Amino acid sequence: MFIAHLPAGYLLAKTIRCRAPGRKAAMTATLLGAIAPDLDLFYFYTLDACRHHHHSYWTHYPSGWLALMLLAWGVSRIKRWSTGGTWLLIFSMSGFLHLLLDCMVGDIPLLAPCSMRFYALATVQAQYHPWWLNFLLHWSFLLELLIIAATIRIMVSGRRKPDSPSGA
Repeated sequence: MFIAHLPAGYLLAKTIRCRAPGRKAAMTATLLGAIAPDLDLFYFYTLDACRHHHHSYWTHYPSGWLALMLLAWGVSRIKRWSTGGTWLLIFSMSGFLHLLLDCMVGDIPLLAPCSMRFYALATVQAQYHPWWLNFLLHWSFLLELLIIAATIRIMVSGRRKPDSPSGA
């Protein structure tokens, strides 16, 4: 995935309907989780100087996100649907969704930290310059556009006011 992580997080929040206490905070937790794995890009471009693929960092380990989800689920069960536990669960679910979307073409170490072998459903061939053009012209970008279109449709339909019965 290249640009659809945040819209996918929005769709997740709408799918689970964010029934958590503090609906806006739950939406915020979902949206932050949707981009959290890519926060490693700051390290990638500054301290690491682009020496390692940013998907090799711990923020892209599915095992870490699964562990966080289990921890959050446990916390939310100890104190029946505690606010913090629920927000953490929503955040971690969204982070895990990010990794699932990255698996389309993004090479994710699915078995990390036990194995650093990377997996992806499809490979984006380097044919064009600049590098990002390869992603924009790949078939997988259509999926991203569909996610964005679905998000826009839901956002627009949620803002429409129902017609008044009087027809005014």
